[in-house]
Amino acid sequence: MNSVRTETEIRELPCENGILVYQLTRKKVKNVNLRVKPDGRVLVSANERIPTERIDEFVRSKRNFITAALEKYAQYDRTIEQPKRYEDKERFRLLGESLELFLHEGKEESVRIVGGHIRMTVKDTNDFKRKERLMERWLRELQTEIFEKIAREIHSVFGEYHLRFPQIKIRRMRSRWGSCMPTRGIVTLNSALIEKPKACIEYVILHEFAHFIHPNHSKAFYDLVEGVYAGLEAAERAAAKEMF
Repeated sequence: MNSVRTETEIRELPCENGILVYQLTRKKVKNVNLRVKPDGRVLVSANERIPTERIDEFVRSKRNFITAALEKYAQYDRTIEQPKRYEDKERFRLLGESLELFLHEGKEESVRIVGGHIRMTVKDTNDFKRKERLMERWLRELQTEIFEKIAREIHSVFGEYHLRFPQIKIRRMRSRWGSCMPTRGIVTLNSALIEKPKACIEYVILHEFAHFIHPNHSKAFYDLVEGVYAGLEAAERAAAKEMF
């Protein structure tokens, strides 16, 4: 039996209110199909005979629908978000993965990722405040480590622009994933980004870094974002090749 060959690529469309990112998969389908997933991904499938420009125009024509769907899912996430209890088997989302919390009682308090779950060792497993402080401290350290590492990777792709590495600040934000203060050399990232896949964190940081060169949302800004993003993908492919 012949296997069906599929090809997938990430595409970016400059639109009136920003850049629209979608995942295009080439399949043996009759129509151009579009879905918006609760995690924010915009998935499009189309036959390989359909020109890419035509697919871009189709997606662009659906931008109001996409925006409405994303806002609905975001509102739904805020509605169902429950306060953490820090109990055994409770789930926490990190870097796009859902991990279970396993509690252990011990003198040496710590939080670690072990075998695909979060292991918390605490003196009193019934002390809510103690568990909360321990988890929040660990998350702050994890955010700082991961965001800084990704920011360094993104910064290296801006080499030709001689961009000074900015100060990275982290705080909880209600309405945006990141912000930039070009005149002060500061990029602020939403602490909730730690829940998202690495690719999402990369894109937010890249977007904010680009504002140091174009402090606006002009076509030049989006052209820069697209060019640097392509450079980042090339750098990641080269790094991956060196591993084998």
